[in-house]
Amino acid sequence: MLSRKSLPLLAVCSVLAPLILALLVPGPVTVIILGVWGAAAATAGVEMTRRHAEKENAAMRRALEETANTAFNHHRHDWMNDLQVLYGYIRMGKHDKSAEYVERIKERAVQDSRISKLGIPALIFYLHSFRVNSHSLRLEVSVEDQLQLGAVMSPEDGESLALAVRDTVQAYQCGVGRSSWGEVRSLNLYFGMDQGDVIVRFEGSDLPADSEMLMQVRARLENQSLRMEQLPSGQTFQIRVPCQT
Repeated sequence: MLSRKSLPLLAVCSVLAPLILALLVPGPVTVIILGVWGAAAATAGVEMTRRHAEKENAAMRRALEETANTAFNHHRHDWMNDLQVLYGYIRMGKHDKSAEYVERIKERAVQDSRISKLGIPALIFYLHSFRVNSHSLRLEVSVEDQLQLGAVMSPEDGESLALAVRDTVQAYQCGVGRSSWGEVRSLNLYFGMDQGDVIVRFEGSDLPADSEMLMQVRARLENQSLRMEQLPSGQTFQIRVPCQT
């Protein structure tokens, strides 16, 4: 399949035939033919590029819509499970269990709301859709109250942070040995502020500091305002981003 970059090149190359003809048989007629052919090739190249871009955008839009729909169905399924569990507690008269479960639901709803207010669309979408795309890792996300990253960092830093979070989580997924049968590993993420900086803390076991993928993430952050730090515990890492002043 032709790439978008190859389409203008193909159109330019098509001008070679009339150009060779103009060199072999010079004259006003061949010059006119060359001019008309060149204009037609340029128009065709622009149109082909436009159509190819439309097809790529449509494919990306369909993929995004499918992921969003799957994520919505997954959350709806979780809520139905919660209602069934809560209904069971109520029917059995276990009011203490019911109250405890309601508090768990409320806490998860609060965290989901805080994630939605982070202000970085790519990061928000990734965190909300993670459960749909991963079945071997449970991501527990905690967000400091009133934290809005979009208000304290540039859009460029926001995009870099979203990418760094995704790559670090992926490093944890792929950089450790296989879990035992039926085991689901857990990774805790904390978003907050520390000494005027935004921090994203990753806490989980079996995440070696010399992981190749983790080292690649660190290398990509070297020339950016973001930096990755390893905390004294040895199994906790955090990304630090200076806030805009």
